[in-house]
Amino acid sequence: MKPAIIASKKDKAGMNIVGELEKLNSLPIYLTEKEIIYAENIDEEIEKEQIEADFVIFASKHASQQQRKTLSIHAPGNWKKAELGGREGQVCGTSAFFLKHLFQTLNEQAKNSGYEVTLEVTHHGPYIEKPCCFIEIGSSEEEWQDKQAGKVIAETIKKSIETFNREKLGKWKVAIGIGGPHYCPNFNKIQLNSEYALGHIIPQYAFPITEEMLKEAVNKTEEQDPLALMDWKGLKSRERQETIKLLNHLNVRYKRTSDVKKQ
Repeated sequence: MKPAIIASKKDKAGMNIVGELEKLNSLPIYLTEKEIIYAENIDEEIEKEQIEADFVIFASKHASQQQRKTLSIHAPGNWKKAELGGREGQVCGTSAFFLKHLFQTLNEQAKNSGYEVTLEVTHHGPYIEKPCCFIEIGSSEEEWQDKQAGKVIAETIKKSIETFNREKLGKWKVAIGIGGPHYCPNFNKIQLNSEYALGHIIPQYAFPITEEMLKEAVNKTEEQDPLALMDWKGLKSRERQETIKLLNHLNVRYKRTSDVKKQ
């Protein structure tokens, strides 16, 4: 795996993380003047700078009205409208295996940090062709500038990359997530403590679900033949029926999150 770290000079959390990464002196870093969610096709820019990368990690802030003190991970993309960068109805490629490995490592590194570690559903831009993910500090200016949080993220990135071995992790079963809220409580448990590795997650608020959305989630997952994990209680009855009908039409296997065994 040849990763590159990208952050915006305008992003206090991103620059915090980059500052801690530079102390570790181990990874290629690219800084942009643009807001990170609007840095469309920035993978082309890093190629021009002769930075070889087959995966991009965006180091960024997370903002929320709830002001939750979080360290979060998610894949970027838009299921419907492109209101915050990216392309309408398109998501970026990502690796379910690396996201799971990154999430598990973040949980280890963040113990006793005072931060909640969580997945987020697939959302916002930018759109790039290289597979990628976001790792973020949330959710207010105080947390964005917290050096301890920046250090936790930096050490997570470094350790995750150094220990990622796709062949050894091949025992995992690849999946996409469907349903539930933005911060994915049921998918958090699965990503942390099961044999399933989650990539893209389609939340309940993005419904009504369409065939195009499912194709994006499946086709933009690096690992082939993902199973769909449905947050059964995080969907209305009609939404479940619509989803199952589309999954059957696309020959995508599915399972309820409540039926996944935790390790």
